[in-house]
Amino acid sequence: MKRLRVLVLVHPELVPPDSLKGHTEQEINEWKTEYDVASTLREAGHEVRPLGVENELKPIRDEIESWKPDVVFNLLEQFHGEAVYDQNVASYLELLRMPYTGCNPRGLVLARGKDLSKKLLIYHRIPLPAFAVFPPRRKIRRPPRLAFPLIVKSLNEDASWGISQASVVDSDEKLTERVSFIHESIGTAAIAEQYIEGRELYVGVLGNERLRVFPIWELEFGTMPQGARLIATEKVKHDLQYQQRHNIEVGEAHLSHARPRRLCAHRFPPLRRWHSLLHRSQPQCRDCPQRGVRLGRQARRPRLSRSDPAHLGVGPQPRWRNGNPALSKQINAGQFVGG
Repeated sequence: MKRLRVLVLVHPELVPPDSLKGHTEQEINEWKTEYDVASTLREAGHEVRPLGVENELKPIRDEIESWKPDVVFNLLEQFHGEAVYDQNVASYLELLRMPYTGCNPRGLVLARGKDLSKKLLIYHRIPLPAFAVFPPRRKIRRPPRLAFPLIVKSLNEDASWGISQASVVDSDEKLTERVSFIHESIGTAAIAEQYIEGRELYVGVLGNERLRVFPIWELEFGTMPQGARLIATEKVKHDLQYQQRHNIEVGEAHLSHARPRRLCAHRFPPLRRWHSLLHRSQPQCRDCPQRGVRLGRQARRPRLSRSDPAHLGVGPQPRWRNGNPALSKQINAGQFVGG
């Protein structure tokens, strides 16, 4: 394998140290992804230089001109404090003719707009929950077709930011309250969609012209309090103590606990149609690493009908306390840049 110079773009507060020594588990969790990428690339024999980027593009250009990296490993999830600006960094790298990892600008635009990506999937007859968008400074009025219960999220943010047990609502009063919370605390439009009681699944997919689909992994909610909704809240995804207290884990998904047979994408028609759509959209969209699937209770059989609802989304891997097993057990960061 050719030794490469890899410039790793990270948020300034997430620039990883050279060693884990002297850091607590909570501290490590903040920049674990960045550390794992940099250390794995170094172990693969590459020369690595992390660069903190916040609201200026000039440091990127300066580093590229002075250090002359072979490739940029892009770990930025926002720019200038705005999640929707992340596609501009990818656009800038393309204007500089600089090879980089991750999704291209078009894919980032589609992934950031939950409403836009859902409309695209609906056009291709991939089953999704009914939804409605509530822009800021507009009257909050639920469309009659949108039946309760609903789950309310930020339209543009990811990583379950702003999602809690209160995000699932069952009345117009609670809907108004939660949409207002998103407007005021997150600062984005809100999206409310049909809530599906069921299983939380993650599917890793890698590749451009030829896609590689990894085994489906499931979020196991362990010993959540009685009556709690089994959803991937901000605490469930990112609070290590909360994960440990409630025994929250991720592992390979099976058809059922009684029949420990691996649940594969080829047994799940919505995912088969999703992968077909990805193939048709190449090369316009590139490097979409993960799909999130909400498998409803009525859809637990191996063979699903077109009417079985499934929530499909694209987003970054959450920071689980046992890593990102959906990808990490079968691939490492060195393969993203070294072929």
